[in-house]
Amino acid sequence: MIKLNAFPNEYQRSVYENTRHFRLLFYALLIGLIVGLVGSIFRITLSYIEGFRLTLFEHAGNAGFISWLWPVLFAITGISIALFLVRKFAPEAAGSGVQEIEGALDGIRPMRWKRVIPIKFIASLFSLGSGLLLGREGPTVQLGANIGKMVKDTLGQSDIENNPLVSAGAAAGLASAFNAPFAGIIFVIEEMHGHFKFNFYSAAAIMIGAGTADFIVHVLVESKPIIQMMVFPSPDLFGLWLFIILGLLCSVIGYLYNKLLILSLDFFQFALKMPVIYTGVFVGLVIALIGIFSADMIGGGYETITKVLDNSFPLSFLLFLFVARMLLSFFSYSSGVPGGIFLPVLTLGVILGVVFGIIMQNYFPNLIAHPGVFAIAGMAGIFAATVRAPLTGLVLAVEMTSNYELILPLIIATVTASVFTTLFGNKPIYTTLLERTLVKSKQEEQVE
Repeated sequence: MIKLNAFPNEYQRSVYENTRHFRLLFYALLIGLIVGLVGSIFRITLSYIEGFRLTLFEHAGNAGFISWLWPVLFAITGISIALFLVRKFAPEAAGSGVQEIEGALDGIRPMRWKRVIPIKFIASLFSLGSGLLLGREGPTVQLGANIGKMVKDTLGQSDIENNPLVSAGAAAGLASAFNAPFAGIIFVIEEMHGHFKFNFYSAAAIMIGAGTADFIVHVLVESKPIIQMMVFPSPDLFGLWLFIILGLLCSVIGYLYNKLLILSLDFFQFALKMPVIYTGVFVGLVIALIGIFSADMIGGGYETITKVLDNSFPLSFLLFLFVARMLLSFFSYSSGVPGGIFLPVLTLGVILGVVFGIIMQNYFPNLIAHPGVFAIAGMAGIFAATVRAPLTGLVLAVEMTSNYELILPLIIATVTASVFTTLFGNKPIYTTLLERTLVKSKQEEQVE
């Protein structure tokens, strides 16, 4: 027999669930709006700072010793301020921050958004603007996730809503950094799959957050692809085997990158115990002097990518540039300032791809119309090998360059890179960074 009160209770429960789900989607929209606005302001401000830095470095040596002094002071000041803010107020704002988000989604890392949002925003402007080889995507992803937590706490939502709202903010952060909303969605689902609680409404939330943030960035900043380059036709089908070779090369580079990054973090542990001014002077002096010698060796890499794609460098310099930027990216990240590794890794992928394309074009001219095709595959391949997120790498490379006809060769390169780097025993870089953070946190608790 059916109870008479079964239907009213079921109806009330259904109304409650629907209300909760629609509230979640509305909050995701609100998060996307805020993240898009914050990300736009961050990008606009950073572009002015970087423009000022480029002017300083271009005029170095033109007016005697004083013109050399200004770039050095600029780099030292920016790095020192960034280090001071992070060490003093929010240590979890150091580095990329993606590992902190993954830990927060698992409930094993705190999200102190009241501290992290202002400190990550301001300190990242100083660290990225100083010329370090770091990307803006790490800061915007961590800012976005913390804004998601801020909205959840401010509006008094239950902890059940914590995971999808934080995830929506992270997706919106990546979308606002690279004008790549689809990559932001895929990144959360693929890279954070072990931390993200997947269901229909949580997936819809991250889609709304990423799409809204991208819309705001398009309105306030620009709607063009981040990397301006020619759109290539599909390569010769008989030349697709070349992308397997490039993928293998990317798998090796990705393995080395992850291992060397962790080794450099361990090696530069002493720098974290030094006074801020000593670390700031040392790191700033190195970056400034290298930047005065060659501006293409410092910074996130957008200008360098443009010059590489324009065939502005000979092959010998490209090889030197690849090695130099890889080593300097370890040096920059290990200093303890805020900044991401996506852009430096993608820059390395472009350089590697162009070098590979130039060499292969000499041997197989009929199969290769332009070396730039391999630059895009290199971006996707190295990203897939370091982060172990082939889908994200593929989508990111396509959205950043608008080369949608290259999906097949990109699939070949990313799958090859991610599969073989896994066989080598390479763990996802953010998993390793989270493990290091947890070990360090436990050691600090034992000392206290």
